[in-house]
Amino acid sequence: MYHIDFDHPCHVYFIGIGGISMSGLAQILLSRGFKVSGSDTTLTDLTDRLAAQGARINGSQIASNITSDIDLVVYTAAVHEDNAEMKEALARKIPRLSRAELLGLLMKNYEIPIAVSGTHGKTTTTSMLAHILLSCETDPTISVGGVLKAIDGNIRIGSSEYFLMEACEYTNSFLHFMPKVAIILNIDEDHLDFFKDLADIRHSFHRFAELLPADGTLVINGEIPYYKAITQGLDCRVVTFGRDKSNDYYADDLNFNDAEGGASYTLHHEGMDPVRVKIAVTGEHNVMNSLAAIATALELGLPAGAALDGLASFNGTTRRFEHKGDVNGIMIIDDYAHHPTEISASLAAARYVDCGDVWCVFQPHTYTRTKALFNEFVEVLSAADHVILPDIYAARETDTLGVSSKLLADALKAKGVDAYYFDSFEKIENFVLENCRKNDMLITMGAGNVVKIADDLLRA
Repeated sequence: MYHIDFDHPCHVYFIGIGGISMSGLAQILLSRGFKVSGSDTTLTDLTDRLAAQGARINGSQIASNITSDIDLVVYTAAVHEDNAEMKEALARKIPRLSRAELLGLLMKNYEIPIAVSGTHGKTTTTSMLAHILLSCETDPTISVGGVLKAIDGNIRIGSSEYFLMEACEYTNSFLHFMPKVAIILNIDEDHLDFFKDLADIRHSFHRFAELLPADGTLVINGEIPYYKAITQGLDCRVVTFGRDKSNDYYADDLNFNDAEGGASYTLHHEGMDPVRVKIAVTGEHNVMNSLAAIATALELGLPAGAALDGLASFNGTTRRFEHKGDVNGIMIIDDYAHHPTEISASLAAARYVDCGDVWCVFQPHTYTRTKALFNEFVEVLSAADHVILPDIYAARETDTLGVSSKLLADALKAKGVDAYYFDSFEKIENFVLENCRKNDMLITMGAGNVVKIADDLLRA
């Protein structure tokens, strides 16, 4: 693998520079004096920001973009060798690194690299911990998989030893990382277009935990089934969190604010007086996310008061149960949930908010996931009062595998759920405006472009 010398900046070209993680890495390199250029088929606020900072951005991916002055090409997992720019880089024998490989090498430049992993909740927990690190005045470098108001984007360039980032398991990307502190929030069956099964996924998380050095720390959800199989044989310190008293950090006396759904609970840890914790976001899943964040902060030796203040100041990130606004008295929420566990958590969280009926516009993400977890989707979506389904967001896939949103809607109807399928966003928007009532909640949900419905409704 090519090893980049961060003390001698060079010209780095990013294929897929507009991605939330890639744009963050590009911004970090720009701050270190590197010449940065790249391409993406869709130009966004993130690419505009990079261009304003001096990066050269191409709106198409063609061979002529790869010029002789490029020293290194960085690419995402979605870029394959038939990509025109990738083929040209290969022909020119330009060194290449995947996004994950570059991030792993970058981590070596910090004394305390913190990696947040788990099938669900990575962006929220990273954002919570970002608020804590900022409140504790640690001046961290932060890379988060969403837009966080506290840092006015998805990246913050700090000057301290702290580097906080997300660690995604897809294609085993996180096995290229070099964390000193790692969080494992949960382990669930997902990304079955890459992993064989749950056992394969658990094996990858065990390998990720093994990356920690002997003086490192693993903060893990003690309620992951058979979690000790993940921590077996580790040299590092292992700290657990959860709702059960057997965990090193645990929460009880849980309450939710009826109006807005924010949570509060009592935090317990041996050698520490019980303390009341308040968070502004709703749902039991966010209680667990906050437990992971505060446990990590305390293990880092950060002051408890400032850490709790930072956690309390967090009020969400984009696309994570985000209150986008109101239309005709209808509360519009947007959520990134695209796995049955995430959907269940988000719909349960909705019940903590004082509202009328809950309408869920769910856009399934990838044919592989929809087919593999079809029955689970039917079960969890049944928790909504009304379900509306647009077509499946194919993402990187082309084979439909014989599955469709209409089949999902039919299965929901057979279960007695008030479910609908529409073949266009426009039809969904018209149906919603005609049928949702004042005080109802409408959630646009999924990892694709379903948020466009929420945005269109708010512009109407």
